[in-house]
Amino acid sequence: MRWFAKTFTGLLLAAALLAIGSYFAVNYAYNQLTQLPPKPTFPNDNPNFIKKNKSKSTGKNITLPQKDDEKPDNEKPGDKQSGKGKSKEKEELKLKPLPAGAFEGRVTYPQGLVLRSSAAQDSGTIGGLEFNETLTVVET
Repeated sequence: MRWFAKTFTGLLLAAALLAIGSYFAVNYAYNQLTQLPPKPTFPNDNPNFIKKNKSKSTGKNITLPQKDDEKPDNEKPGDKQSGKGKSKEKEELKLKPLPAGAFEGRVTYPQGLVLRSSAAQDSGTIGGLEFNETLTVVET
């Protein structure tokens, strides 16, 4: 083969290898940049994190007040009968069997739920539920 044919063939092969390599490199980089990142995890995502870890400043266990431990504003510390009545009501609610097709639920919406008198948006409100409050769903 002549020197011209050898040079031309070598340059053609080099250009083809560069084009193919560039294609795969760009395709790899594009796929890496378009993937969604993994969901970040934070230490406070685990609800038991605060209870397990100790405070860095005081060295004491940190505990959050439970909803049952909190007292309403109108209840006096010396008034013990209202607390007993509430616990009895809760026990009675837990012991009652659920109707057919009903199930227990928990409010997960941070602002709570508004109960309406009917399914229309312009209907009046008849009550509400706070975040993390349990309820019985009768029908969906």
